[in-house]
Amino acid sequence: MATVQPAAPPSAHSVRRGVEPLRAGKGTSFIWHKLHSLLGIVPIGAFLLEHLLSNFEALKGPIAYGEQVKFLNSLPLVRVLEWVFIFLPILYHGIYGVYIWLRGKSNIVYYPWAGNWMYLAQRYTGLIAFAYIGYHVATQRFMGASLPENPGMAFAKVQHELANPWIVAVYVIAMIAVCWHFAYGVWLFAAKWGITPGETARRRFGYICVAFGVLLAGMGLASIWAFVGPKYQNAPENVPLAVNTMHAPEVERIARA
Repeated sequence: MATVQPAAPPSAHSVRRGVEPLRAGKGTSFIWHKLHSLLGIVPIGAFLLEHLLSNFEALKGPIAYGEQVKFLNSLPLVRVLEWVFIFLPILYHGIYGVYIWLRGKSNIVYYPWAGNWMYLAQRYTGLIAFAYIGYHVATQRFMGASLPENPGMAFAKVQHELANPWIVAVYVIAMIAVCWHFAYGVWLFAAKWGITPGETARRRFGYICVAFGVLLAGMGLASIWAFVGPKYQNAPENVPLAVNTMHAPEVERIARA
């Protein structure tokens, strides 16, 4: 008697390794995918680098951190820049990223290659990053002391939040997830946009992206340590800041001249 054999999983030879490039001629989804990919690098990636560098100022103490917050909020049209180049791009990238995730599959059962596991990790780290950014913006930008008007309170505000060890754990996990997501996103961007054609170029660029991600995560974790470590414990609620970016003695000297 003939029996029906269960369908075998597709052979490895029928599946091409690598990253599928972005191609035109696929309707409007091509445009939305391309916009999603581009926004992940500019402006979101650029903002992440700026944010990590700004937070790195916390290692210099409450005054230096407050001065950095004051400088950023003194930029021309800062509220317009904030919404056009930060909030709206992050909202689109996050929401459309979830949409892509819900429509896609990672074949980690039939194809347990590194690429499929990376795909899965990219989706979960993106979800963690999106949730964390929403929480972080809500608590630091729109709740409690208003830092744009009171930049001298910036260090103490973050320090009070990180007094809770559970919040510290959330920050550490989120920092690693954000840096992973961005570093691997840079690799995907280069592969999909044809910047790194061929497996050799992708493999070499992958090493660079790994080192880049580790560097970013190290900077972020060091910044967290500045708030919870012993060096600046019990920082003042509001540290005095100079009138402008010059040091206070220099301001006084110019005023007397």
